[in-house]
Amino acid sequence: MMYKKIAAIFVLCITVYSNSAMAQKISDDKVILVIHGGAGTIVKKNMSAETEAQYIEALQASLRAGYAILTEGGSSLEAVEHAIAVMEDSPLFNAGKGAVFTHDGKNELDASIMTGKDGKAGAVAGVTTIKNPIRAAIAVMQKSNHVMLAGKGAELFAQNNGLAMVDPSYFYTERRWKALQRLLKKDSLRVELDHDEKNTVIPPVDMDSKFGTVGCVALDHAGNITAGTSTGGMTNKKFGRVGDSPIIGAGTYANKEVGVSCTGWGEFYIRQVAAYDVAALMNYKGSTVQDATAEVIRKIGAAGGDGGIIALDRNGNVAMPFNTAGMYRGYVTDKGEVVVQIYK
Repeated sequence: MMYKKIAAIFVLCITVYSNSAMAQKISDDKVILVIHGGAGTIVKKNMSAETEAQYIEALQASLRAGYAILTEGGSSLEAVEHAIAVMEDSPLFNAGKGAVFTHDGKNELDASIMTGKDGKAGAVAGVTTIKNPIRAAIAVMQKSNHVMLAGKGAELFAQNNGLAMVDPSYFYTERRWKALQRLLKKDSLRVELDHDEKNTVIPPVDMDSKFGTVGCVALDHAGNITAGTSTGGMTNKKFGRVGDSPIIGAGTYANKEVGVSCTGWGEFYIRQVAAYDVAALMNYKGSTVQDATAEVIRKIGAAGGDGGIIALDRNGNVAMPFNTAGMYRGYVTDKGEVVVQIYK
């Protein structure tokens, strides 16, 4: 009996030591940049090796672009801009070049940015000729007295401020066009978000849910946090629908403690004020970034929504929860370790 007690105590001591060692390792590996590229039914059996490799390469390229800015002494704002621009320039993601089509066969893009050190923010919605919407959102924040500009006015503002403009045909991709044609064969109320194959119904809209959005949160050498999000929205969306991505507090939020970027069924993120809710739980309840994001995802799921969140706090702790089968995501530490994940 005595030997059993001694053995039990020994095992307990080893367990505690192992857990402490793991905690120390995590705290030592300070994350300085985290990204996402959309959440949904992303399962390995449906992904070819070639396509998987393309996504991994694109996510790594985004992380490296942001990391290079930070290691050269650049700001978190610049890091977010460059990391998101890489994904906007890729046809793989539902943002920029890879944006999905509306019911009318157009590409309408949204983006937002927020800097935690001063609470400033900028956003654009429903733009069709701005090559990199994230840069337009930054211009709104830095060069206007407003937070959000939409449609033709946002495009005129971007052009007047020297941003790269393109013909709408630039955003055409065969894969996205075929996705629209497939949906147009269905009833007129059916909409689709990128990446998911689950059917969910909220009357009167029959949601063939497919999610897609890109986002980034960065922490720079001065301890400043910036969060940004960019998306092409829903395939087959109508009536100028705008989701959570350009809405500060819903799809994007940053303060001095944490930065948040969301991806998923936008209507639920708007109703839950999801991005701000993460910061509020940390501020008022004292939750960790992991617990706060998990709670917000639980709330979204309980309300009937799907998606994911990335968040990074001022100490370099990262959280990337989601309630779908997968989420394109990754992070890089201050030591240069690059981690990319796709599946649950």
